[in-house]
Amino acid sequence: MTALLLRNGTLLDGSGGPARRADVLLVGERIAEVGEFQPPAECQTIDCAGLTVAPGFIDAHSHSDIQVLENRREKIAQGVTAEVVGNCGFSAYPCGQDRSELQKYANGIFRGGDEWGWRTAGEYLAAVAKQATLASVGSLVGHGSLRVALFGHRQQPLQPAELDRMEQTLADALSAGATGFSTGLMYAPGSSAPFEELLRLCRVVAKHDRIYTTHMRSYAGQLLESIDEQIELARRAGCRLQISHLQAVGRANWPKQEEALERIERARRDDVDVAFDSYPYIAGSTVMTQLLPQWTLEGGADSLLALLADSGKRENIASETVAALAQNWNDIFISAVGSPGNQGVVGRNLAELAQQRDRKPVDAMLDLLIEERGLVNMLSFNQSEENLRKLLVHPLCNVISDGFYVNGRPHPRLYGTFPLLLGPICRERHWLTLPEAVHKVTARPAERFRLTGRGRLMPGYYADITIFDANTIDGPATYEAPETPPRGLRMVFRQGALAATF
Repeated sequence: MTALLLRNGTLLDGSGGPARRADVLLVGERIAEVGEFQPPAECQTIDCAGLTVAPGFIDAHSHSDIQVLENRREKIAQGVTAEVVGNCGFSAYPCGQDRSELQKYANGIFRGGDEWGWRTAGEYLAAVAKQATLASVGSLVGHGSLRVALFGHRQQPLQPAELDRMEQTLADALSAGATGFSTGLMYAPGSSAPFEELLRLCRVVAKHDRIYTTHMRSYAGQLLESIDEQIELARRAGCRLQISHLQAVGRANWPKQEEALERIERARRDDVDVAFDSYPYIAGSTVMTQLLPQWTLEGGADSLLALLADSGKRENIASETVAALAQNWNDIFISAVGSPGNQGVVGRNLAELAQQRDRKPVDAMLDLLIEERGLVNMLSFNQSEENLRKLLVHPLCNVISDGFYVNGRPHPRLYGTFPLLLGPICRERHWLTLPEAVHKVTARPAERFRLTGRGRLMPGYYADITIFDANTIDGPATYEAPETPPRGLRMVFRQGALAATF
C-alpha cells in the first residue's frame, strides 16, 4: 500500500486539546502514525509547514441525500468528508409502489426530480456505497418519509395495526444499517403524530441503540413545551436524543433560549442523553409551506390549491398564518421558485413582494404559493447574534450546516458553514478557540452519531484529513452571494485518497 507523510503541520487531533507540531503517516485508507516517528524509506511527503492538519469535518445535519450520490463538491470544498443525511423527517427511503408520493413530500428539501426513491434503507445504503466517493454517509430514517410510504399524506393518529407496521419498517431500516431516526414535527404529515406514536418508534430506536434526532414542533411560541415533549420521549423510551438546529425564532421569543438551555442541562443531570446542534447563521431556510397551518397540507399540493381556491377557507388560512407568524414579513425572503416567470421575486422579502403586488403580505405569499403549486423555498431571519453565540459555545452543541439545494438562491451555509466557523467566528469574533471549534465538527459528531473510525487523528482511524491555513480560512458566502467559495483550505483527503486541492 502507498504511504504518504504529512510533515511539519500544526496538528489539531479533534479531541479539543491544544495544537501541537506533529507528522501524520497515511498508509492506504488509514492513519498509521501520528507524532514523531521514523517514516518508511519509501513514502511520498507533503510539507504542511504553516498549515493546520485536522480530521475531515463531519456535517451531522445535512439534506444532501440525493447530492451525495451525485458527488457534488460544495461540501468537500469546505473540508467535509462525512455527512449525516435523512434529517427533519425527510429520507430518500422507504417508498411504496408509487415513489412519486415520496417525491412530492420531499422534493422541496431534496431538490430531486422524478428518478429517485429507494424501497428500503438497504437499497439506499447500497447506492451510497457504490456511488458516493466524496463523503462517507450516515443515514437517518425520516419519520415523514416512513409515514408517507405506508399511509400517504393522512394527518390523523394511526391505528394499532398501522403503528405495528411503522415499528417493523423502522426496525428493518435500523437493522440494515441506518444511523438512527429523525422526525420533522413542523412538517405534515409528521406534525399530526401524537406523543404515543413517537414513543413507540423511539423505543425501537432505543432497542437498536441508535440516535433519535428531531425538528421539534415549535422553535417559537411553543419552544419550551416542544423541548419538554422531546425530553420526556427520550426519558420514557431510553433513547439518545439530538435536538436539531436549536434556536429561539422571533424577537418575542429570544428570551426563551436561556430557559431552553437550562431544561436541556437539567435533563442531562437527570441522566437523559440529550444534546443539540446549531448552524452559525442567524437566518434559517426551509419550504414556505411551513408557515401555513399544517392541516392545509393533508393530501399534498392539489389539496392545498383547492383550499386556497375557496375564498372562505383561504381567509381562515390567512388568519391562522398571521396569528402564528413569529417573524416579521420583512424577515422572510423568497429563495427559490420553480417557474421562469417568477424568478424576479427571488431575493425579495414578503413585505417587498406585497408592496410590489399591492397586496397584504399574507395574500402575496398565498398568491405565490398558488402560482408555484406550493413549491417555494424561503430564507428567514430568526434569531439574535447573542443567542447564536451562546448556542455555538455551549458544550452540548455540535455545529452543522443544515444546508440543502434549491432551484434559486441557496442559504450561504451550503457553501460556507465550516470555514466561517473556523475563520471569522474563531479568529475575529473569538467565540471559540480553534481546537474547540474543530472538536465540534469532528470528534464530537463522530461520537454522537457512532461514526466509527472517524473524527480523530489517531492510528487506526480512517485517513479523513482536512488541511487549511488558520490565518486565512473563511466562508465569505453571503445571503446576497451565497455561492461564493470558501478560502484558506489547501487539501482534503478521504480515506487516504486526495479528494480536493485548492
